[in-house]
Amino acid sequence: MKLLVLLLVLLAGVWLWKRGRRLSQKAPPPRGERAALPMVRCQQCGMHVPGHEAVAGRLGSYCSAEHRRDGEGA
Repeated sequence: MKLLVLLLVLLAGVWLWKRGRRLSQKAPPPRGERAALPMVRCQQCGMHVPGHEAVAGRLGSYCSAEHRRDGEGA
């Protein structure tokens, strides 16, 4: 009976050890992860917007056409 209990404890210990090693391994990065978009700062209000959404002006980038008009006096 003592041998059976000892065997069960030993098996449980091995199982926990293997489980801990498996969980501690680093997971690969998720597929399809895209790179971060470059952000630009609006010259009028200071808000950061993605570069592809920014409105370009003579004095820099703006978050909207209205801020570009206000900032450049056009």
